[in-house]
Order: sequence, then structure tokens, then C-alpha cells
Amino acid sequence: MTTKTIATRGRPRQFDLDKALATAQRLFHTKGYDALSVADLTRELGINPPSFYAAFGSKSGLYAQVLDRYASTGAVPLQEILQAERPLAASLGEVLVQAARYYVADAAATGCMVLEGTHCNDPEARAAAASFHAEAQDVLRRAIAARYPMEADRLADFVSTTMAGLSATARHGQSLERLVATAQLAGMALAQALPDGPSGHASGSRSGFIDQE
Repeated sequence: MTTKTIATRGRPRQFDLDKALATAQRLFHTKGYDALSVADLTRELGINPPSFYAAFGSKSGLYAQVLDRYASTGAVPLQEILQAERPLAASLGEVLVQAARYYVADAAATGCMVLEGTHCNDPEARAAAASFHAEAQDVLRRAIAARYPMEADRLADFVSTTMAGLSATARHGQSLERLVATAQLAGMALAQALPDGPSGHASGSRSGFIDQE
């Protein structure tokens, strides 16, 4: 009597999704979306192309799952920082300082993976990254609007733009010390733009430096 082993399509039995996503996250963050090929991914994940496409659908499909993982394991914890009991300007300044630290925490994977992804050539991957970026901007805007509704758009833009600059500069090799110094300087500007009075409301908030033209 003989037995026959039937090859099954899709993921191999030993396929560990969490481990695969962690590996893919490191690769996407280190190399960038465009420079990373499916051949690179299948080699590092230890699966063949049919198994790769059965598991993730496409390279952009894997990237979307990696972005979900990055949001909880590698991105700046905006909600946690912004919910702290302190003046808003201090929380926004802390967001920038933590961004500077996160962007160089891994010397091989610098900058923000989401921000980098918004510039990639694949329309689906770019849209996925842009969606995560827009969600982060909404978190900032809502936190500001809760206390300073008239300032929400311009200050959210200021923080987002500063974070983008920190990410790009980190990718270019800027040191942690200099990135933090830049973040702290931006935090001082926020403190000037949003001086928290005794009532928790801005005192002359529209006369801060951001209003200067």
C-alpha cells in the first residue's frame, strides 16, 4: 500500500504570518517600497511566488498589511501622547520630539515608513500610505480642535509638515541630537503660538509666531 503526498497551494504549513509581516516591515522600511522586489520578499520570507500571491494577493496587498502592523509597532503613538494631562503645546512638542527619536531608533530603517510610502510609484501602495497619513493628521487636528478650534487646521499642518521634515532629514543621516534639537525648537514655536492660560484656553493665540507673515 502506498501513500501520496498532495501538494497544497497557498501558504506552506510552517508559514507564520506575524513573523512574515515583521520581516516585510523591516524590508519595506529599510529599502523603501519601490526598491523592494517580490523576489526580495519571497527570498526573505522563505516562500515561493505562488505562495506569496496566495497569501497576500500582491506586493501592495502585503504592504497594506504591513502598514497596519507599523501603526501599532513602529509609528509615533499620537493618541497616547495627545491624551496626556498637560498643555496642548507641550503635548504637540512631545509628539515632535518622539517623532525625532522614532525616526532614528533603527539605524537601518530611518524616517517614517508611512511618509516615505506616500511618494512611491505604485498607485495602490501610495493610496494606502496616504490613507494612514491622513488618519494621523486627523488625530492631530481633532486634538487641537478640542481646545483651540480656530487653530486646528494651521497647527495640525505645522506639526505634520515638521514631522515630514524630520523624517526626510533622518533618512539623509541626520543625528538624533540634531533632530531632537529641531523638534524642540518647533515645540518652542508651538508654545509661543498656544500659550495656555489659567482657563486652559489660548491667550492671544492668533498673535503667535505662526501668524506672522
